[in-house]
Amino acid sequence: MHVIDHFNLRSFDLNLLVAFDAMMEEMSVTRAAQRLKIQQPAMSHNISTLRTLFQDELFIRVGQVMKPTARALNLSGPVRQALRQAQAAVLMADAFDPATEQRTFRLGLSSEVELLLLPDLTARLRDIAPGIRILARGGDAQEIDAMLDAGIIDMSVGCSYLPDSRHHCEPLYQSSVLCCFNPKLLKLSNPVGLDAYIAAQHAVISQTDSLHGCVKDALGHVGAELEVVAAAPDFMSILATARSSAVIATVSSRIALRYGPLLELEVSPVPLALSFPPVAMVWPLQMDSDLGCAWLRSQIREAMLRTNRSSVADIAA
Repeated sequence: MHVIDHFNLRSFDLNLLVAFDAMMEEMSVTRAAQRLKIQQPAMSHNISTLRTLFQDELFIRVGQVMKPTARALNLSGPVRQALRQAQAAVLMADAFDPATEQRTFRLGLSSEVELLLLPDLTARLRDIAPGIRILARGGDAQEIDAMLDAGIIDMSVGCSYLPDSRHHCEPLYQSSVLCCFNPKLLKLSNPVGLDAYIAAQHAVISQTDSLHGCVKDALGHVGAELEVVAAAPDFMSILATARSSAVIATVSSRIALRYGPLLELEVSPVPLALSFPPVAMVWPLQMDSDLGCAWLRSQIREAMLRTNRSSVADIAA
């Protein structure tokens, strides 16, 4: 790989290569000047400068016509290739065709969003964008924020995010929770009453070193405290715990409705008015104009919208 010597190259007027190429095309100072829309004396000055730089006449008069020297012929191919590449880079319009694009997008996903978004998004991309790959990364809000700043991920989707001037933040839906339990191990009515809910042992989601996890602040607002016996960052492990233990799992409503029945769990409203931050899509300002990322954001919106409709239908049923 050849390294560009920017320091020395900056002293070379690259417009001289354009003049050289025009002269190779026209073999006439007058016509080359017309092609470049400059005066003939300016074109003559360019040729003189090129002769000095390359220590060669480059173009000589033979009879009534101009002919390139051997040095000019050797230069013509590389110069033409360089100018074509430069022109393509300057004129290239941003384009993104999902049907043909080969690209891996890196997403920071909360455990809730990973279970909700990744299956639907992957299924859709297999149909309309077979060359697109998704690399999902987990982590708490602070870790995701650091990965966005470092460029480790292209965007994130999750909750508990405080937007700032470095990122765009687009709320997707309001978080809510339901509780799940194994009716074979816990003889509870459905819906679960407040006293029974408070008296039970619990498994909750926690992304930190707090045993009470994300429900701690929500419960504090209503003056309640639960006996939490298990906490983990992954929703499926909490639901699996509820399936095998006499505990109540308080999880995202969308997770409960989609996966609770698959594990033969009863799904009930939580008998407390709990409030949680919205789930939002966040991306760095510098990714705002990336057409591929903009397209993927639209796919995420559609996937989450379908999830929201499905959740509403499940609740109504």
